[in-house]
Amino acid sequence: MNTREKLISELIRIVGANACLTAEADTESYTTDYRKLYRGNAMAVVLPATTDEVSRVMGFCHNHSIQVVPQGGNTSLMGGAVPEADPAADCIVLNLRRMSKVVAIDTVNDTMTLEAGVTLSSARAAAEQADRLFPLRIGSEGSCQIGGNMATNAGGTAVLRYGNMRDLVLGIEAVLPDGRIYSSLKGLRKDNTGYDLKNLFVGSEGTLGIITSAVLKLMPKPQSVAVAFVAVESPAAAVELLGLAKRMAGPLVTAFELVSADAMDLVCAYLGGITPPLAGRPAWMILLELTSTGSQDVLDNTMMEVLEAGMDKALAHDAAVASNLSNVQAFWRIREEISDAQTRTGGSIKCDVSVPLSSIPQFLEKAMASVKSLAPDSRMVIYGHMGDGNVHFNPLRPADQDAKSYLNDHYTSVSKAVDDLVHSLNGSISAEHGIGVAKRDDLTQYKTSVELELMWQVKRALDPKNLLNPKKLLPALNG
Repeated sequence: MNTREKLISELIRIVGANACLTAEADTESYTTDYRKLYRGNAMAVVLPATTDEVSRVMGFCHNHSIQVVPQGGNTSLMGGAVPEADPAADCIVLNLRRMSKVVAIDTVNDTMTLEAGVTLSSARAAAEQADRLFPLRIGSEGSCQIGGNMATNAGGTAVLRYGNMRDLVLGIEAVLPDGRIYSSLKGLRKDNTGYDLKNLFVGSEGTLGIITSAVLKLMPKPQSVAVAFVAVESPAAAVELLGLAKRMAGPLVTAFELVSADAMDLVCAYLGGITPPLAGRPAWMILLELTSTGSQDVLDNTMMEVLEAGMDKALAHDAAVASNLSNVQAFWRIREEISDAQTRTGGSIKCDVSVPLSSIPQFLEKAMASVKSLAPDSRMVIYGHMGDGNVHFNPLRPADQDAKSYLNDHYTSVSKAVDDLVHSLNGSISAEHGIGVAKRDDLTQYKTSVELELMWQVKRALDPKNLLNPKKLLPALNG
């Protein structure tokens, strides 16, 4: 038995033979990312069922200098959840899908305690059964896992009202790189006893520890929903409409999503040639959602008042209002399938960026001008969570150009032009998708040396051997 076989044998002893996958046919889906852009190598995929098993696996890997890539639903768009392409490296993927229990729901404290392998859709369903809402909403909710949502500080379509994942986490349990367990599952909204350690792990992309459980906030379950697609005159008008909606409807404004004409064309074709909700192919559209614990009639009236005020001020010129729940779901399906539509089409330059809301119009104007000068025939697939300043600015190849040649010709120049513009506007080159591998080296251009060194100091303190998700998130430092 060679050295690697001995290592695998010990891992099998910890988790069992059925939970330690080594055959390529069994491991391929874990070592290839969602977009099929990143493929790596692992000597095994390990599937622990308990925090104790995670702890024992991590302690063993630490003692034997085995790299560990934590993984949830493997829905990362940045290559952050698959191993490096290095057959010689001693590396495992540690996937938490077997840790899928909803442990407890406290409807008095409005909290939910659950394991990290619970899918987002299962977490939302469990809250629903308890007559509560877990408000995180992202397109991959059927496959992404809560641990991954925390590790990447997931955002989504309801951040405007409820905040991102970091805002929804009250406590976590995490296994450190050496196998020690950090546990703080108290469910407290006030705990002023020192550093907020849980926030080290939220957004760390699995580089500091493996989140195994969490206590999450629950919200009152909305009893009514009103949704409309609105044709706006311009991005500047959209920003003004958002301000109007917030003044008139306050916290009832749950989502405010931007959709460009090219994005609407793409998704309607992808969904089988469905008819767009608004006639005349408006250049810019907003998907506006209001939700309330009150009556549907009152909410519908509020929506109509907002739309009428927007039209009176010439901010909007058309609207399609969902008349029933089926329409609501159909409208949201259009919005949520844009990402998959461009992934399946291929040849998309994904720029997941955020700028201050007041800078959105300037950003869009200058970014589109840059793309037109660099790649004139690109389709402007632009959409996203405009209400919180997050825009998915994703130029797409012309229909008559293949994906590979378009990306080879334009990916680097377009990405740099967009990111430089975002940086000049005090924005972020990654609003919600994270850094992973795809954006890792770009951080040296947009983070200060102090920021990067502090991040590395935290990494070295918790993972001195650099075994946990190596070569992700953190760029190499000179010297």
